[in-house]
This record gives sequence, structure tokens and C-alpha cells, in this order.
Amino acid sequence: MALLLAICTVFSTAAGGIVALRARDRMHLVLGASAGILLGLVAFDLIPEVFRLGGVPDGVPSFMVAFVLGFLVLHIVERAAGVHEPVDSEYGEHHHNVSGTLGAAGLVGHSFLDGLGIGLAFQVSSTVGWAVAIAVLAHDFADGLNTVTLMRRAGHSRRNSIIALGLDALAPVAGVLVARLISPPDSVLALYLGAFAGLLTYLATSDILPEAHAHHPSRVTLLTTVAGVAFMYVVASFA
Repeated sequence: MALLLAICTVFSTAAGGIVALRARDRMHLVLGASAGILLGLVAFDLIPEVFRLGGVPDGVPSFMVAFVLGFLVLHIVERAAGVHEPVDSEYGEHHHNVSGTLGAAGLVGHSFLDGLGIGLAFQVSSTVGWAVAIAVLAHDFADGLNTVTLMRRAGHSRRNSIIALGLDALAPVAGVLVARLISPPDSVLALYLGAFAGLLTYLATSDILPEAHAHHPSRVTLLTTVAGVAFMYVVASFA
């Protein structure tokens, strides 16, 4: 099942890339909902599951340290790569082109971690696996869109942008296949899910939401974000 869902993410990522190549008129609504789904997944599913796997030890739980590290590592990597630098920044156009390429490569790596997350989540339980897969499907659309956008913004050809999109789309499948080769204990799964929750929180709050609100009125976008959170609440409650 994990592999089948990873294959579904191929189409989700590809759809996002196609939209980036053609039009983005309604993307703020999709991105707003995607951010809400990610936040709902972290709050209603991943964090409770992390505490179930890791228990409630005295002092600061190691898996919550992993949560913070997951958030900070992605933040540091993106800042180092200049993913969010404007074209006319002090770094200049060359730096922007390099950072755009690195940013697209980083999204491919992140998509691999998405697939790894799906595979490991199904090792925890089918409920957690399905919840993670739903969230990944939702935000891989945005990943595909951003991969193409970064490549085009960095001056790459349409052909190279499509190649990068293909790598981004296939990366989750590779992640699931790697996850099938390992079977970590509950304590390690708790650390991984904690770090994964930190990564998703960063993506939702620092990547997806700012882009969703960048060029459109925020009220309707905000409603789609709330709807995304509500959707994951329903999914987690029924599960």
C-alpha cells in the first residue's frame, strides 16, 4: 500500500509542475489548503503518535528535540541555498540562479524524505501511514509547482525543468523502497516522526503559507487553510 500511495504522489507532483508551466491563477487557494493539511497532520496525528511511541519521559523528550532540529535544519539549508532570495537582492542574479538550482535540488531531496516518511509511517500503523500519505499527496502538488518555478526562475530551459520535475516526482517512490529495507525500533521511529513533524511545520509556515498569501487577498486563502486543518482533524478523529 505504501508503494502504491508513493506512485500516486508521482501524479500529484507532476500535476503541480504542469500548473507551474501553464498557469497559477488559483494556486494560492491550493497552497493555503496544503499548508492547513500539513499543520493538521502534525498536530492531530504525528505528535500524538510520537508521544505514543516514545512515552513521556522525565525532562525534555528527545523526540521533541528532534522536532526542533527538523525545523531548524530545513531552515538553515534553505537560508544557505538562498531559496527565498528575490532576484534583485544584494546577492545578484548569479547567486539567485545558483540558489534556484539548489532549491530545486533540495525539493527533490525532500520528496525522497516524503517517501521515506510514508514507508516508515506504515510501519507504525496503517492509520498513521494513511494520514502521512494524504498530507504528502497534498503538498507534493506544491513541491512540483515550486520545483519548476525555481528551475525556470534560475534560467533553466523548459526541458531541464521537466527533467527536474520528473526526478522530484519519482523521489518518493525511491524513499518508500528504502523504507522497506529497514525496520527501526519504536524509539527510533519516534525520533524520525518528531523530526519529520518539524520539517512539515517549517514547510507549512515558512514556505507554503507565505507564497499562498504573497500575491492575492488573504481572506479566502486563510479560509482554505482552516478548511485544510479541519479536514485533517476529521481524518484523525475517524481514524
